[in-house]
Amino acid sequence: MVGTSDVAERLTEVRTRIAQAVERAGRKADDVRLIAVSKTVPLDRIQLAVAAGVSELGENRVQEAEEKIPGLLVAPRPRWHLIGHLQSNKARRALELFDVIQSVDSLALAELLSRRLTARTAPGGTIEVLFEVNVAGEASKQGFTPDQLLVAAPALAALPGLQPRGLMTVAPAALNPEEVRWVFRSLRQLRDRVADRMRGNVMGELSMGMSHDYPIAVEEGATMVRIGSAIFGARQ
Repeated sequence: MVGTSDVAERLTEVRTRIAQAVERAGRKADDVRLIAVSKTVPLDRIQLAVAAGVSELGENRVQEAEEKIPGLLVAPRPRWHLIGHLQSNKARRALELFDVIQSVDSLALAELLSRRLTARTAPGGTIEVLFEVNVAGEASKQGFTPDQLLVAAPALAALPGLQPRGLMTVAPAALNPEEVRWVFRSLRQLRDRVADRMRGNVMGELSMGMSHDYPIAVEEGATMVRIGSAIFGARQ
């Protein structure tokens, strides 16, 4: 387990590697946002990351976020992203807790979130969302297939309250990150095709790349990388 004194040092290393990947790809330094994944990480270590400049945090489970988000008393408040599978019975609470839901993995879930938003007492509520795509077709992972998303895109674009921002994927585990480069490239290409079917929505975001493969994802166009263990150490 990494000591809390190492969080800032590890953040510096991650930022350096992002900057190097951005340079290799000929992109701008501010093209990529770092989402620090705080799953199972105690509040004191999260606070150190925020003190070192982290402004966006990702959680996998609504239940864990219910305890953490109110307890992280820092200013300015970080933006919180839900990056794990969202169960339908947690949808209402997720809308209360998170600024962005990255893991909208079906039309049915998108419709449910829209209904929950429009049913609120105070009208006009919105939530930024990304659509999760199972690019590699892994049976163990959630998400639209590319073809499903292309078909559903017009319906997704029309749902009240949702602000589509882009796509998210989780690449298969691989010893050599080069083996999953095609996944990130495919998501970028799919994003461009989906954007054509969602006119009126800004679909610029590509959330892809984690601790073991984020430099490759940045080279292939990631605008968000979701980094946990490379910042906070191995989870217990």
